[in-house]
Amino acid sequence: MVNFSVKYGARIRKRYYAVRKEKRSVYRCPSCGTDSVRRKGTGIWQCRHCNNVYAGGAYQFSTPAGESARRLIENAKSK
Repeated sequence: MVNFSVKYGARIRKRYYAVRKEKRSVYRCPSCGTDSVRRKGTGIWQCRHCNNVYAGGAYQFSTPAGESARRLIENAKSK
């Protein structure tokens, strides 16, 4: 736990705790559908159930840019 003193301000503390919550939460696996994807390292996520490894955001499983890229790829495959 990082000890923020008064000089850093409430906004930075709130941002830090929000990112920390996203980083430590468990996400749903796209392959097996269980809620068991956890962060293994910076941008590396692994499912504890099926052991699949995914590349994602540094602090969250999928980023907005990654979601739009995934949609573009799916649309290109369907055409």
